[in-house]
Amino acid sequence: MITAADIVKIMGCSLGRATLWQPHLAHAMDVFDIDSPLRASAFLAQVGHESGRLQYVREIWNPVQCPWQLRYNGKADLGNIKPQAITIAANHGSTPGPWWKGHGLIQITGYDNHFACGEALNLDLLNYPELLEQPANAALSAGWFWATHGCSKFADAGDLDGVSDVINIGRKTQHIGDANGYADRLAIYKKACEVLSA
Repeated sequence: MITAADIVKIMGCSLGRATLWQPHLAHAMDVFDIDSPLRASAFLAQVGHESGRLQYVREIWNPVQCPWQLRYNGKADLGNIKPQAITIAANHGSTPGPWWKGHGLIQITGYDNHFACGEALNLDLLNYPELLEQPANAALSAGWFWATHGCSKFADAGDLDGVSDVINIGRKTQHIGDANGYADRLAIYKKACEVLSA
C-alpha cells in the first residue's frame, strides 16, 4: 500500500497534502486493481500531472488566457452538444464547456464523462459536478477513468506514453510524448518507479 511518505517522495508535495490524499488514493487503487508497482507508478504519474501534484481538483477555467477552452462547448466527443447537456448547463446559468470542465484528480471532462462517472460512482455529476472535488470522489473518479479506459494494459507493458495518450488525448497515438505535459508525467513516473520498487 502506498504511504504518505511515498507520495511526498513521488510528488514532491508537503506531508500534509500527502497525508490528506493517501487514504483516498490507496482506496481507489485497491478498488480499481492498480495493484503493481508499474500500474501504481503510471497511475500516480497521471494523477500527479493532472492535479498539479495534488493541488487542483478542478480545471483552471480562464478563456481569456486559454481561449481554446471555449471550444469545449462544441465538443461532440464529450457530449457537450447534446440537447440535454445544453439544457442542464443552462439551468445552472452556464454552458456545457465550463459546467463540465475537468473535475477530480484526473480531470473528468465533458457531459458524457460526467454522466458515466456519476453512474458508476452513484453521484449526480450532471447537476453537481463539484462532487468530484471531494477527496474521496476525486480519487475514485481517477481510478474509474483508468479502469474503464484500459490503462492497466499500457502500464503493465511499461508504456507510459500509451497511458498518457489515453488520459490526455483519449486514445493511443503513434507519436511518443505528444500528450500534454508528457515530460512532467515521465518525471513523476520515474520517481514513482524508483520509490515503489525500493
